[in-house]
Amino acid sequence: MTIFSRIISGEIPSYKIAENDRFFAFLDIFPLREGHTLVIPKIEVDKFFDVPDDYLAEMLLFAKPIAHAIERAFDCNRCGLSVVGLEVPHAHLHLVPIDSSDDLNFTRHKLKLSPEQLKAAQGKILDLL
Repeated sequence: MTIFSRIISGEIPSYKIAENDRFFAFLDIFPLREGHTLVIPKIEVDKFFDVPDDYLAEMLLFAKPIAHAIERAFDCNRCGLSVVGLEVPHAHLHLVPIDSSDDLNFTRHKLKLSPEQLKAAQGKILDLL
């Protein structure tokens, strides 16, 4: 069972943004920028392009309103999307408020936000969903 499956099941707490029968979205607790959100399928598949086709199509539609809320909630040019997939063996999308392509550089130092800052970021996004 991956750490993401344990988050979906509620075994590990998260700052949930959205959920339906197929997908779960939550804040990255080590974000590149405040508001950095992960979108994951509820099925355990390691590689993004091994996710079933119907899930791939629906994942973007599930992520779309979250991305729009992130753009409105944080001072950014747009919400960037990235698929890296090396950190956790469970397919996932990164939604990150960005001003330049360098804001999606995963080799950069990650932020260390307090629980209060994460809760505030969660609230900003939820208020706009």
